[in-house]
Amino acid sequence: MKLDEMNIAIIKHLRDGRKPYSSIADELNVTENTVRSRVNKLMEEGVLEITGLVDSEEVPGLQVCLMGIKLKSMDLGKKAREISRLRGVVSVSVVTGRYDLIAQVLLNDAQDYALIDFFTKELVKISEILNVETFVVYQAYNQRVPYIL
Repeated sequence: MKLDEMNIAIIKHLRDGRKPYSSIADELNVTENTVRSRVNKLMEEGVLEITGLVDSEEVPGLQVCLMGIKLKSMDLGKKAREISRLRGVVSVSVVTGRYDLIAQVLLNDAQDYALIDFFTKELVKISEILNVETFVVYQAYNQRVPYIL
């Protein structure tokens, strides 16, 4: 799908996912139906997802970790997709630098899902991991995450 100027403008307005299509239409001088059909098409194409995000520091027990992952193989996309399906994983990116992948992971001590649980119950399922370096987020600014646990 082509991201033209109108689609980009609509997406910018949807930073507030609850903003009415009628308000967006008024501000962009188009019809509400135009906004609705474009949003639906963007969602169908997988370009846009409207979802609720939480401030990770406001959810009791929630902890965010970033993990640098070095692989034994160069099948980066396949391994990234495998890791992305593990419990608690928000995202996985193929990156440059000393790691092959960077994963963002949610943990929650209040739900008995700590870092050790992620390693022993989830990450152990993935073969060809050479090493992992974990970065526990102690304090975040402007960090919003989907609550997927």
